[in-house]
Amino acid sequence: MGLAKRIIPCLDVKDGETVKGTNFVNLRSAGDPVELGKAYSEQGADELCFLDITASFEGRKTFTDMVTRVAKEINIPFTVGGGINELADVERLLYAGADKVSVNSAAIRRPELISEITNRFGSQVCVVAIDARFDADGWHCYLKGGRERTERGLFEWAHEAQERGAGEILFTSMDHDGVKEGYANEALRELADNLSIPIIASGGAGKKEHFRDTFIDGHADAALAASVFHFGEIPIPELKAYLKAEGINVRM
Repeated sequence: MGLAKRIIPCLDVKDGETVKGTNFVNLRSAGDPVELGKAYSEQGADELCFLDITASFEGRKTFTDMVTRVAKEINIPFTVGGGINELADVERLLYAGADKVSVNSAAIRRPELISEITNRFGSQVCVVAIDARFDADGWHCYLKGGRERTERGLFEWAHEAQERGAGEILFTSMDHDGVKEGYANEALRELADNLSIPIIASGGAGKKEHFRDTFIDGHADAALAASVFHFGEIPIPELKAYLKAEGINVRM
């Protein structure tokens, strides 16, 4: 059966509340992050992911306080990302109660950050998040919440992140984000089949079948989703029961 596949609700946090958009824009409110985190923990989510999507300097303290409040309410692994540029940021969030940190833009700008985090805290703490879009010349990585294209290709960057010690890759397809038509399974499969670390699928969940497909066709180790959970479209216990019935190994 292999390792159990993980279901990970993701909370994008802006100014202390959970928001959700489509293709990284048109954000709408989805509720209090502490309450949502607690509810997901109770419903059987395997992990939680919190992203401070506007990680502006002023908002950092507010966000750190919120991480502490969430950590007190849950008993599952908890990944936090947004505005992590140096070891001091990692230390602050781990001290506040996070189990792992997710780095994205800062790691592309300065890849040594990955090695620094893993050397200091262990590779299990470092999740490298990659936002990529399929352009005319293939999959390219984007920075600043999807606003700025880089010359890094998805597959070569994911490989370098692994070589530098990343514990997991969280791949979000910007083309699929919030569209609810399924994950980017072809790209996910290429990542999963060529890397030895776990791959988390993100962007595109709209129905239970999409989770099944990303595990079977995309070879993903975990599936992350936001709005289908926040707005009650797919209850986690129901999703896990469905996946189990489809022959997928999940923790009940």
